[in-house]
Amino acid sequence: MYPRNRLEALTDGIFAVAMTLLVLDLRIPDDAGRPTDEASLVRALLALAPKFLPYLLTFYVLGISWLSLIKVKSRSEMVGSAYAKWCLLYLLLVTLLPFSTLVMGRFTAYAAATAIYAANIGLSAGVGYRLMSLLPAPVKDEHWLDRRVSLVVLLVSCLLTIALSFLIPAQALWALALNLGAGTAARWYRRLETRS
Repeated sequence: MYPRNRLEALTDGIFAVAMTLLVLDLRIPDDAGRPTDEASLVRALLALAPKFLPYLLTFYVLGISWLSLIKVKSRSEMVGSAYAKWCLLYLLLVTLLPFSTLVMGRFTAYAAATAIYAANIGLSAGVGYRLMSLLPAPVKDEHWLDRRVSLVVLLVSCLLTIALSFLIPAQALWALALNLGAGTAARWYRRLETRS
């Protein structure tokens, strides 16, 4: 058995570092040269535009994932070794997100870049869902249901993104916009559950 609060502290730290590392790729490329006037600076900044969408998406996914993690409660202060191992796998996938975001930002037009990025997020969602099933003595309140529905929506949107990446790689990321409806899907599911 492992103390749950120690895993939570590690999780908080890894999320903070991963979210911070994302911004490191948002820099004017060295080959652009040093901007010599206002116009060249604006051109160099506009050239960063393709990197902003993956950065914002990843920051959003990490932020929402962390917020939903802290809302899920357990009545137990200890977790088993299976939970701890899956938690480490989850954190490994989180630490890979800055890399897959960098690849996505630099090679947006390539199917492999989009597929790697979506697979990284999708695997994180799948492992996050598995973690919820291993959490000892969970409090199955509205946050529990919201997290589960959000993870399913995230996983489905990632699978759709991967499929679209081989058809329209430059636009495939827009499939991740489905996650904006995760809250609505959770409310809809709660209403269905209440009626039955």
